[in-house]
Amino acid sequence: MRQETLFISDLHLKASEPKSVQRFLSFLDNRASQAERLFILGDLFDAYLGDDDEGFPFGGVKKALKRLTDQGTLVYFQAGNRDFLVDQDFSHQTGVELLGDIAIIDLYGMPTLLMHGDLLCTDDLGYQNARIRVRTPEWRAYALGKPLWMRKLYARWYRFKSGLDKRGKTMEIMDVNQEAVMSALEDAEVYRLIHGHTHRPGIHTIHLPGGEAERLVLPEWGEKAWVWVYSAELRHQEPIGHPL
Repeated sequence: MRQETLFISDLHLKASEPKSVQRFLSFLDNRASQAERLFILGDLFDAYLGDDDEGFPFGGVKKALKRLTDQGTLVYFQAGNRDFLVDQDFSHQTGVELLGDIAIIDLYGMPTLLMHGDLLCTDDLGYQNARIRVRTPEWRAYALGKPLWMRKLYARWYRFKSGLDKRGKTMEIMDVNQEAVMSALEDAEVYRLIHGHTHRPGIHTIHLPGGEAERLVLPEWGEKAWVWVYSAELRHQEPIGHPL
């Protein structure tokens, strides 16, 4: 097993795209099994409606994650805006450790802040208000108390509404707010941030009072798929499989 850490996010796995699911399962059984750690920073699924959903692709993904953790790779999951209903049963079934919205890890001697990224998009007030509402224990209990078929209907409506809402928003509103990024780094007292969510991959330099910091934005998995690889010596981005 290599002394390296992998980072992925925004796969948006769903039943209507089985090739994308198979690509991820192959990644887990092959490339990820060679690594020391794998961090999944949110939106692994396009819509996760509760740990009781064992249909495609959820059951197969859980089994593949369990194989990976049983082989010794440490896997960590940080919820995104599409799969925040992942709960402790998912962790028990897969061996994956669940992270909070904000996590700080030691990345080969460099303290590093991990986030899905949606909390940094503070200019999108409508989304932030909705996020606060659906993350309460009361809302979660209410939603998960509904039959699975009803949750699926709600998810379809939500995706439709979300698509309409995005049409009226600029890319700037849906991107991170620089002041929010600086505050997150300063509060965590670190100089590196890794996140996804925005689908605008890149490496950005942030000028803080204590020195320069770095913000790495993970790419989404679409026609092409990528993983960021860190080791004590270097970092690089690797393609996963063939374009769909």
